[in-house]
Amino acid sequence: MPFMDHFLEEVVTKRNNTVNRIIYYFSWVIMIIAAVFASLTLGTLTMNFNWMSVITIVVSAGIAVYIWFFHDKLLTEYEYTFTNGSLDFAEVYNNKKRKSLGSLNVRNVEAFGKVDSESFRRYISMPGIKKMNWFLNREAELYYFYFTKESDRKIIIFEPSEEMVSYIRQYLPNGAYRE
Repeated sequence: MPFMDHFLEEVVTKRNNTVNRIIYYFSWVIMIIAAVFASLTLGTLTMNFNWMSVITIVVSAGIAVYIWFFHDKLLTEYEYTFTNGSLDFAEVYNNKKRKSLGSLNVRNVEAFGKVDSESFRRYISMPGIKKMNWFLNREAELYYFYFTKESDRKIIIFEPSEEMVSYIRQYLPNGAYRE
């Protein structure tokens, strides 16, 4: 009987992304206006020095730089890659920047199930637990992993498809799946 690889990659996007897109494009407008305003104020500063112009330059340039570095986070996606019992998580910003969130061997989890279950409420209410929300749509059917790593208790909440859930269940240790 040949060994069959289980591989599945999913990208989770926000279902209603209209507001984020509007804010994203508006952030470009604000960034350009702030940068132009800072450069114009810098031009007047060379002719006539005053502290108010310096403060204006610093604030408007700071706004432009801040928006430049963080506006891509408005269009965030999560990527889940399942390969033979190992699940990799990544955060993708505007299809440009990718940040690896970590890997999880499904065989090492203590519990896996739906977020709307009693077992999830029991785990999430435990003191000292670190919760990682790696989902975008609150109305989606969310699942959780509960595990201990280096004596830290952690919960990952994410939104996999039914196909990914079936792959995960094949690799879970006995008794880890919670209804």
